[in-house]
Amino acid sequence: MGMAAEPKLGSKVFYKIGEVSQIAKLPAYVLRFWESEFGFLKPRKSRGRQRLYVQRDIQTVLEIKRMLYEEGYTIAGVKRFWARRGRHGSKQMRPRELAKRMRGDLQAVLRILESYQN
Repeated sequence: MGMAAEPKLGSKVFYKIGEVSQIAKLPAYVLRFWESEFGFLKPRKSRGRQRLYVQRDIQTVLEIKRMLYEEGYTIAGVKRFWARRGRHGSKQMRPRELAKRMRGDLQAVLRILESYQN
């Protein structure tokens, strides 16, 4: 007879926008707005055109919320951050592209480390 238990990420595969709204403590219109702003946030849609979020989508929502509300990022800043992470748009980076980027990053780290030895 107490208050309803607060929804948590459980073993469900799909979550509706209302559930994600409660989990993230954000109004549904904010989630819809973020979906229009951030190409990397793309919940699936059911046949009835209802948004179906998977756990990874919810983790993305929580990360966006943290960046915007706690770390002071702007919308543009979040977009730049995610673009640099190689998750720009819904397409994943091709393995060869990713390997090339990682090789460049590792070479930069090596140069930094070598500069300390001299």
